[in-house]
Amino acid sequence: MSEVEETLKRIQSHKGVIGTIVVNSEGIPIRTTLDNSTTVQYAGLYSINLHEKLGALSEDIDPQNDLTFLRVRSKKHEIMVAPDKEYLLIVIQNQVNKLRMDI
Repeated sequence: MSEVEETLKRIQSHKGVIGTIVVNSEGIPIRTTLDNSTTVQYAGLYSINLHEKLGALSEDIDPQNDLTFLRVRSKKHEIMVAPDKEYLLIVIQNQVNKLRMDI
């Protein structure tokens, strides 16, 4: 098994992970653990265009710092995006409910 396959398998085995998607530089999903419809939806939302826009934003804020990771939370899911020059890794997991402590 390749190093990439092992890494994806390890990520997928974490509690709460719904699926992983690897998108190429053209925005085309090349590897996924999700069904086709869900894959296309997430790949379209978190395409390379988003990476370029966020990269430009991070350059404006701090030119010495590159965007290496993006985490987006919704009520149901947490979407983590790891951009690279050639690929984009998208990991979708269930939103973790944290314990609240009323003091």
